Amino acid sequence: MTNIVPVELGERSYEVRIGPGLIDRAGAEIAPLLRRKRVAVVTDETVAGLHLARLTVALEAEGIAVAALALPPGEATKGWPQLARTAEWLLEQKVERRDVVVAFGGGVIGDLVGFAAAVLRRGVRFVQVPTTLLAQVDSSVGGKTGINTAQGKNLVGAFHQPSLVLADTGALDTLAARDFLSGYGEVVKYGLLGDAGFFDWLEGAGPALAAGDAAARLRAVTRSVEMKAGIVARDETEEGERALLNLGHTFCHALEKATGYSDRLLHGEGVAIGCALAFELSSRLGLCSQEDPSRVRAHLRAMGMKVDMSDIPGDLPGAEALLALMAQDKKVIDGRLRFILARGIGQAFVAEDVPGDRVLRLLTDARR
Repeated sequence: MTNIVPVELGERSYEVRIGPGLIDRAGAEIAPLLRRKRVAVVTDETVAGLHLARLTVALEAEGIAVAALALPPGEATKGWPQLARTAEWLLEQKVERRDVVVAFGGGVIGDLVGFAAAVLRRGVRFVQVPTTLLAQVDSSVGGKTGINTAQGKNLVGAFHQPSLVLADTGALDTLAARDFLSGYGEVVKYGLLGDAGFFDWLEGAGPALAAGDAAARLRAVTRSVEMKAGIVARDETEEGERALLNLGHTFCHALEKATGYSDRLLHGEGVAIGCALAFELSSRLGLCSQEDPSRVRAHLRAMGMKVDMSDIPGDLPGAEALLALMAQDKKVIDGRLRFILARGIGQAFVAEDVPGDRVLRLLTDARR
């Protein structure tokens, strides 16, 4: 079964196709996009070892010639050196503006390859084939591409929409438990920001979903993509509503920077901690009940996820240093911290004028 979620963006509209077996059908799915039967695939070494042979067979079965580049896995890849390597390699493959580049992997590969496609020849088409839960529900949809720099995460990038997204839910079976739960941090985020009923369902279905229930995984990915696609269609370049997708991310990005974008903290783990902090801040500001942050934390804890800053191994900077890192975030406007807060589960909103001293107090308490 394949679910199809359209992303409605006028002439740049595309479909997100979700279901098991899509890697094995990728040739037939991608062939209609091609003006000449060749693609350049960029992946990472881990995904290449698990899935590249299957993707190549599927493409070649449709008479599509395949060239592939495998980059090192991990967040450190998402920077200038590997962006340059990718762009140079694509030029060596003589990729033209009418060709298609395939981003085959998790969020790091999708963001990096999407950005390379955006700047190559001032924009070539690309297809996202996300292989992690995090990439399937979040980073592969919506056209945000980019890299990290010394100054922070995703500060250099472009909006460049894919031509197609193929989310093979069967690929999730090959994820390590920690990587799956990292992606689950983004799934929970969708319920928390705009669909209380989805969060209710996750509270019941979460354990089965983590244990490998294929139907539950299909439903969770599809609902997450539906929510993101709707928001992106209404606010592609984050002028307003799309900012809601950053629930938990201002805290998350500061913690990722503080841990050096390392395996100490995966992105979805930071999102989960960030969501818990955002709800705690909302409660302290009198925006939601005290029960809401408790419920968020209870569900994350029941799923075996990181919930508190103390769950991050190693030392963290002090509260003031973390607050300074937040001031580097893209979501700062006119020097004011902008947070996504909530009036309750499923009721997130953009808060432009959060008092810095209240955030500092929260961070101080959270570090204990």
